This record gives sequence, structure tokens and C-alpha cells, in this order.
Amino acid sequence: MDGTLVRDVMVGDVAYVTIPGYRDEVLKVLKERWVSGVPVLKGGKVVGMVTRTDLLRNPEEDQIAMLMTRNPYTVRPDQTLVEAARLLADHDIRRLPVVEDSRLVGIITVADVIRAISEMDLDMPIDRHFQRGVVVVWDEMPLPVAGAVMEYAAVQASPVINSQLQLVGMVSDRDLIAKSIIEETVERADMNSGPEMDEWSWESKETMSRFYQVSRITLRNILVSEAMVKAITAIKSSKVSECAMIMRRNKIDQLPVVSSHQKLIGLLTDRNLIQAMIMSS
Repeated sequence: MDGTLVRDVMVGDVAYVTIPGYRDEVLKVLKERWVSGVPVLKGGKVVGMVTRTDLLRNPEEDQIAMLMTRNPYTVRPDQTLVEAARLLADHDIRRLPVVEDSRLVGIITVADVIRAISEMDLDMPIDRHFQRGVVVVWDEMPLPVAGAVMEYAAVQASPVINSQLQLVGMVSDRDLIAKSIIEETVERADMNSGPEMDEWSWESKETMSRFYQVSRITLRNILVSEAMVKAITAIKSSKVSECAMIMRRNKIDQLPVVSSHQKLIGLLTDRNLIQAMIMSS
């Protein structure tokens, strides 16, 4: 494991967007390439990252330059996998552009590290690594409400339970974006056009109305049950590399952890597995 380099794991065919550019271009790339975030280039150099979370948190912003995170962390192809994993973990990010001589040559994501972990022999149980505190949503909850709950809790995925408190699925920011629409509205702003006067002479001011169009991302008004996916679960004794393989095969970021009676007791995320790998290195 210690000898694995970034170039051995990174993806060379990188989806990206450029500035100046607009939100619709990002949405198209995210949906067509089935990725959660992409580097932003200007003049061939990496100047930012833009993600699904950025779009959901700024539903009215249209310009990529205003949506992106500027000056992202990067790695070189000759750095080790563990160095890249520590950057991802320490800065709570999901992807690192790989740069050589100021050129974008690849990207390494949490999913790429998970793929590497799945090929290792990390047989320690996940019991010490999964999260006990979990933000859950109800399957009959309107999707916009669930999206707001996830945003307020700063989570990208939540287990879904039914009225009998049974685990019935998972919903993630990927599912939210898949069920989103671009909504166009016309809004009005009233402005005073007269000269400045004191508060007692407000009646003499002339008011001018200005109408303008606002474009925002909106979640469809459907139930969580219509957006969620089937939950694939783990138990406390499941092994680290085994869980990484399950995530890799199913292209998921998390596994609800259940008891022998199938009761939800926690959530194992890909970040948890990366921390386990770092601890074992």
C-alpha cells in the first residue's frame, strides 16, 4: 500500500468546465458523466471546483465563477495514495485535481481511493469506524423538505425510514439533483426615483417598479419514496476492504449499518473507510 502512487489510481479522462460559463453546463456534465463535481479551468489551469452541493446551496446563482470553490487543493501524479487520502480526509473534500507542470492530467476522488482499498487486505471490522449518529428522513416526506433537512444537517446522504421505523432506502444529493428542475420566475423590485428627502416627506417620492427574471434550481414536489434508492447494508463485523468492495461494485458512498434484527444503528461512509486505511498505514 505504501508504494501506491496517485498516478496508479487517478482517472485520466477528466470531465471539467471552464469560465466564463454557466450553471446549466455544470448540470449537464454532472448528469451525463454521473459525477458529483468537476474542476473549473481558466486558460488551461485549474482555478476552482464546482460540485452538486454548490448547486443545491446556491439555487439562484447562474455563473460558474460564483458557484465554484476557488484555489482548490491539488496533488501531483508522483505523490503517494496515502498523502492524497490524508488531504481528502483533513480538508473534508471528495476530489483532488492531479496537476503536472500547471496542467490538469487527472483527478483522484474518494471513489478512486475506495477502489484501491477494496483491493487491499484490510480485514479489521468496521465497528470502530462507522458513525452512530445518523440524520434520517421519512419516506412520506416531501423531497424539498428532505433536501432542506439534509442541507441544514450538512449531510450528503440520509437513510430513509417508514412509519414503522424500518429502513427502506437511502437518498443522497445525487438523487436530489436527478429530481431537480430549473424554475424560471419573474420578480418585482420597487425603487424610489425621487430626490432624497427626510422621513416626513416620503409621500412626495416617486416609485418605479422593475421586473426581472430569476432562474433557480428547484426540487420536484414529490415524496422521498419516489427519489430514494434501495439500501445496501453492512453489520458491525463487516470488514473494511469488504465494505469498500460493496461500495465500489454498487457505486455508492455509504452503507447503513444494521443490527441482527435489521434495526438501523449507524452509517458507514466512504470517508470512514479512508480514515481506517490511514490509521493502518
